[in-house]
Amino acid sequence: MSYNASPQPENSPGVRELEDIPSVEVISRAAVMLMSAAAERLGLADPDPDSSPHRDLDEARRLITALAGLVTASAEYLGLHAAPLRDGLQSLQKAFREASAVPDAPGQGPGEKYTGPVH
Repeated sequence: MSYNASPQPENSPGVRELEDIPSVEVISRAAVMLMSAAAERLGLADPDPDSSPHRDLDEARRLITALAGLVTASAEYLGLHAAPLRDGLQSLQKAFREASAVPDAPGQGPGEKYTGPVH
């Protein structure tokens, strides 16, 4: 298999070495990726989430649970970023609860073992 993309120069302004990126930025980027993927799996990117071809609640549950673990475990390091990430997580948890045909018991929804029950 051939790779046609030309490598970027080492000193290119758009390239950053991982060791140069602050941990809060790495954690925040990972959280945003999990949030975006969960929203897609809930069908929230489509005009009618209920008929979205991307809807997959099993996958959404996994992504939301991973996000809850990440946000909960790293909250003390996130500073200003913690509250918006918690709000986004809670919105996804509520959207999951609304989308589910058979609602989970309180405290049993995606990520609720880390965040507590979401109503």
